[in-house]
Amino acid sequence: MNAIEAMKTRRSVRKFKPVEVPEHIIDTIIDAGLYAASGRNKQSTLIINVVDKDIQKMIREENRKIGGWEEGFDPFYGAPNMLIVLTDKTHPTAVYDGSLVMGNLMLAAHELGIGSCWIHRAKEEFDSAFGKKLLAALQIDGEWEGVGHCALGYAEEVPPAPKREPNRVFTA
Repeated sequence: MNAIEAMKTRRSVRKFKPVEVPEHIIDTIIDAGLYAASGRNKQSTLIINVVDKDIQKMIREENRKIGGWEEGFDPFYGAPNMLIVLTDKTHPTAVYDGSLVMGNLMLAAHELGIGSCWIHRAKEEFDSAFGKKLLAALQIDGEWEGVGHCALGYAEEVPPAPKREPNRVFTA
C-alpha cells in the first residue's frame, strides 16, 4: 500500500479484538510518529507508550469522567494498546506538530494492519492534577499539553469510507 492509498483507506476503529499488538509493531508505529514534520524541526513532542494495564485503566477512567460518560463505558473501545502524544506548551506550533505525530501514528498502524482511533480529552487530562501526577511519576519535566491518545489494536470491525462531501476545494 502506498501513502496515498493508506490516507484514503484508513478509518477510525471503535471495536477492537482483545489481542495485544506485538512490541516490534508498536515500536515501528512509534518510530513513524517520531518522523512527523514539526515547526522549525523542533521535534517538540513526546510519545508515551502505556503498557502498564493499571495505568491504562486509570487513564481510561479519567478520560471517561472528562467525557461525561456513564460508569463502565470505555472511551478507548477496548483497544489493548495505547499511545499518548504530548507537546511542549512553549513551542508556537506545538499542537500542529502533535497533530502531525498523531496522523503518522495512525497511518503507520493502518499500513501494518493495525486499527487505530484518535481519542480526545488528552488536553484536559494533562492540564489536571491527574495528568501532572502521571508525568511526575514518569519523571517527565516541563510544561506539556496533551494532544491525543492513539488507541491501537487489531480491528474487529472497520467502518466503510463515508462519501466525500462536495464543494471543499476552490481555485484562486
